[in-house]
Amino acid sequence: MSMKKTLNKDSLIIIICTLALVIFGCIMVYSASKYSALVNYSDEFFYLKKQIIGVAIGLIGLIVCTFINNRIYKKFYWIFFIVGIVFLVLVFVPGLSRTSYGATRWIGIGSFTIQPSEIAKFCLVFFLAGYLSDGDKLGEVKHVLLTLSLGGIYCLLIMLEPNMSITMCVAFTLIFMLFIGGMRLKVFGLMIVPAIALVVVLIMIEPYRLSRIIAFIDPWQNPLEEGYQLIQSLYAIGSGGLWGVGLFNSRQAELFLPFSESDFIFSIIAEELGFVGCLIVVLVFITLIISIFRVGMRANNKFSAFLCFGIGAIISIQVILNIAVVSGSIPPTGLPLPFISAGSTSLFVFMSAIGVVLNIAKQDKKLL
Repeated sequence: MSMKKTLNKDSLIIIICTLALVIFGCIMVYSASKYSALVNYSDEFFYLKKQIIGVAIGLIGLIVCTFINNRIYKKFYWIFFIVGIVFLVLVFVPGLSRTSYGATRWIGIGSFTIQPSEIAKFCLVFFLAGYLSDGDKLGEVKHVLLTLSLGGIYCLLIMLEPNMSITMCVAFTLIFMLFIGGMRLKVFGLMIVPAIALVVVLIMIEPYRLSRIIAFIDPWQNPLEEGYQLIQSLYAIGSGGLWGVGLFNSRQAELFLPFSESDFIFSIIAEELGFVGCLIVVLVFITLIISIFRVGMRANNKFSAFLCFGIGAIISIQVILNIAVVSGSIPPTGLPLPFISAGSTSLFVFMSAIGVVLNIAKQDKKLL
């Protein structure tokens, strides 16, 4: 009886936290973009309108996924792997691909665009959940290597866009799911050295990544170019203090901080709502993630558990990386803040993933 109440409670918490984050996201997207939208599009509500459409589509995805029995996904986990690969390959198809700021990360027809890497990372989670729950796969090194190789294909395709941030998110999620799947520590130890060496190589072969490392170490060395965005982000965070300068009163959003409505929206939150506002946002994320993990821990089959752990891992890793970037804790790299940053594709996949978790809670509750 108590377990039923816990599952009901967790589902309610997940719904409340998700809706709170997306509504708050709409408010902050408007605040962070109203000036630039007015200057560039003569409509201060330009980004807000797109965000509201994204939320509406995301709600549809959430509701639909809530009513799809999650056990159906396991039958098609290899299909998810192939679909993710297809989406990532489409980025390189002439006529479909869209390039912005030197990166080809989008596909589109006319004004409609999507970011395949946002979809692909969840496809990989569905695949890993199905593959790792199908027997004791990680008891042997060959299965670990196969899993790493399959996940590595995703990482390679995303790196070619290039998109280092999503690659890191996918890689960390892959490692996390291998750990909860029972990968031995000695096998992990064998992976560490080549993984570090690969990261160093990836940084060295792309000059812009090395420039970002240098800007991270000393942004004032080149304050008008590589170090500019981090400096402006730190200005925003520093200006916020304890309580912030007030909602809709951001100075940095007035074309000083690039991508203030997307990758660096947390900086605007810090500026307008201060440390207290940031703390509340982080606590909502923590509450959401813990509730997702609780549903996973109470799942009555391994596949459902792996799905929850994978979805929770993506959300937590992406939140940590985003906040670390805007605060100057790690080198700058573009990564949206889940549920809050501007971006319809991100909203749709994250909200649909929440629907999957809610279905797991609902289905498992029926069997208690």
